[in-house]
Amino acid sequence: MDEVVEAVEKAKKEWDEAYAKTQEHIKAIENYGKSREEKEKSSNSLQRLNGLAQDGLNLLNSLHLKLDLLAPQLPTSDQVQSAQSLLPSWKKECNNLRLSLRNANLQAKANMRKAAQEERELLLGGGEESTIRRRNLQTKAGMTSAAESITESLRRTRQLMVQEVERNASTLMTFGRSYVICLSSLFLLLCVALG
Repeated sequence: MDEVVEAVEKAKKEWDEAYAKTQEHIKAIENYGKSREEKEKSSNSLQRLNGLAQDGLNLLNSLHLKLDLLAPQLPTSDQVQSAQSLLPSWKKECNNLRLSLRNANLQAKANMRKAAQEERELLLGGGEESTIRRRNLQTKAGMTSAAESITESLRRTRQLMVQEVERNASTLMTFGRSYVICLSSLFLLLCVALG
């Protein structure tokens, strides 16, 4: 098989994979923030999902450019025409993905606003669920405060240890100097006594 034909086939395969992955990322953005539980389960932040979608779109654009450059180099005119006929549809699909990404981001923002409003209503409302939720938030706040306090305590302890090490190093240097002076004096006395 011709190298150019192989390169075109590889680009088509990469296009299909990148297109599917980009659609998945856009769908994840669209569903982002629908509920607090979903948000906590999601391993990716909205910013990360947007970055992945943008990377996918950039890859699709580079594959479009690659096909555009390879198509005229194909061995037969039928292959050239077939490859070039893909270019407008790929461009249209890219534009549709960009529009979908924009709409997905708008939906994600609406989802987050709605989830925040529901959370607010649950916290401010009466009833057992509201009390439990407030207690959980207070517990989380208490744990955060305790963690910050422990971190600060560890920071102070570290600083004290650094100061102690510096003081001990200074003491050892002073002791070393005194030892050298003492040995020098002893050597001088020995020289005077012998000489």
